[in-house]
Amino acid sequence: MKMSESGRSGGLGGGRGLGNGRGRGRNKGGGYSVGGYCICAKCGEKVPHQRGVKCTSVKCPKCGHTMIREELLNEKKKKE
Repeated sequence: MKMSESGRSGGLGGGRGLGNGRGRGRNKGGGYSVGGYCICAKCGEKVPHQRGVKCTSVKCPKCGHTMIREELLNEKKKKE
């Protein structure tokens, strides 16, 4: 088998493919509920979550810190 310039075998079965594909990522694979709040982890300011807008893209109106989803903050507190 001839190696290509990139050093890969050209997709002729070189990979093992033994993963079972069951990784579910954050929040056990489910999305957070509709509604809820974005909370500033620094000062505690709460603003209503807007559908389609990630809380991490919202800055706190009081202190300017990045906000996080209320459910995520609650999960972190449970683990501590």
